[in-house]
Parts: sequence; structure tokens; C-alpha cells
Amino acid sequence: MPSAATPEARATVLDAATWRELADTHATRADAATAGHRERRSRHARHAIEDFLYEYYPTRPAQLRRWHPGAGIALAPDADGPAPQAAWRWYRTADDGTVTLDVDAYLAARGDTVRFVRTLLAATAARPAFTGCFGLHEWAMVYREPEGEHRHGLPLRLGAAGTDAVVEQHRIRCSHVDAFRFFTPDAVGRNTLRPTRQTQVDDEQPGCLHANMDVYKWALKLGPLVPGALLLDCFELAGQIRVLDMQASPYDVTAYGLAPVAIESPEGKAEYVRRQREHAARANVLRGRLLDACDAVR
Repeated sequence: MPSAATPEARATVLDAATWRELADTHATRADAATAGHRERRSRHARHAIEDFLYEYYPTRPAQLRRWHPGAGIALAPDADGPAPQAAWRWYRTADDGTVTLDVDAYLAARGDTVRFVRTLLAATAARPAFTGCFGLHEWAMVYREPEGEHRHGLPLRLGAAGTDAVVEQHRIRCSHVDAFRFFTPDAVGRNTLRPTRQTQVDDEQPGCLHANMDVYKWALKLGPLVPGALLLDCFELAGQIRVLDMQASPYDVTAYGLAPVAIESPEGKAEYVRRQREHAARANVLRGRLLDACDAVR
């Protein structure tokens, strides 16, 4: 049995009616959030904006539908026995049928991940947001790229020459390693920073759209440590950021009913920065909640 000092011993116990309602509410919310993707998948269609989250952060709708209570929450049995989580990895069932996250087993397997994610989230949240990048990372990914080789299969709003001209007329300052690694060879030297995996903790800042989408990535990495509602909050914010990412990109997204954010103009830059700041604030709130989840098992 856990000692009085362990999270399991201090757990708040939810009766069966309560945790079933929470799990059902979560599943309904997840189903609504993934409905479009599931419908497209059934007919082998693809949405260049919305389906990115399932491809870049390999995720199945069923994974989002699975409700975790988080550390410090115990699920009482019902008339049929222990909660379904009893059969899931990293959960334990007490003699009385109560199910909780097995913190010791989880940390034995995922402790290094928890420590890295916590360090990265805390460092990112502590920095001021840089808002002078204007989403040029997406432009650098197609700079001087041959026609027909673009990642997203969409036409360029300004054409190849117009797109290259925007890159050449701006200073690029991308701090995100997983955006920078997709720069074309001709664009790499135009970036004023050289983010690497080794410098990620020192480089990331909360004004970066990709760092803020990655809050969802880190929620996925933390797995059962993250309560279901928090995971879906991170997923939904990532989806909203992805929309801005593509609106401000060189791609023509009007086929999806979206107006461009023309970052090559003063008005477009102003709109981008306004929305960038809003996303940064929301992402930092989620970072704080993920930090709380990490600290619950420290």
C-alpha cells in the first residue's frame, strides 16, 4: 500500500457516478472536436490545415477520447467492479477496488520525459514573447523551392517570385528547432538564429506559434499525468493557432473559407501580432496547468 506521503494516499476519491459523468462529457467533447477529421478519413480526404495536428503530432481520435483523471484522483468502483482505467498502463487497483495512477511505475518509465517537459515549459513561460517574426518560418520553408514540391499542396498566394521577394525583404528570426529544420537550404542562412535540439530549452519563447502549438505535444507526452479536460484544451488551442499559422503563410487558403493575414503589409503584420499575443497568453495559462500536473508527482 502507498505511504501517507504518496500522491495515491492523498488522492481525492470520485464516486462512480461522478467519474462516469466526467468521462462521458470528455468523450462527447472529443468526438465533436474530431468529427471533421473522422468524416474526411472515412472517405480518404484531407484538410491541409486541420489534419496537420493528427499528422505532425501523430494522434488518433480514440487517443483524445480517452479520459484520464490525472494524478491525485482516485476512481471508486461501481457495481460492475473497478473503473476501466484499471486495465490501462500505469494505473493500479487497490484492495478496495479504487483505481489511481501508479505514480512510482509511471515515473520509473517516464520520469526523464516529465523532467524535460517541465524544464522546457517553465523556461518558455518565463521569457517575454517575441512578436517580430511575423510567421516568416512558413515562407522560409518554400523559399526558392521548385514548383510542385511544397509541403501542403496548396498554391502560393503571391506566386513563387512574390513569395521569395517577401523572404528577401524581411529579417527572419525563427527560434523553433522543429520549424527551422524545414527551411529550404537557401533559407537556412537567412535565419538570424540557429536553434538546435540541444539549445531548445534556451531558445523557445511564448510568442512562437509553433512553441504554443507544441503545448499540445507536451500534454500528449505526459500521457495519464494530464487530466482529460486539459489535454482537449491544449488540442483546441493548437488547432486555432494552426489556422493563424496558415492564414499568415504564403499559401492561398481561401479555398477553406479563410482570409489571408498578409504579413507583407503593415495591416497584416498588426493583425498577426495581435493574434500572436492572444495565443501566447492562452498558451502560458496551459503551460502553467501542465506544470502543476508535473509538480503533482514530484
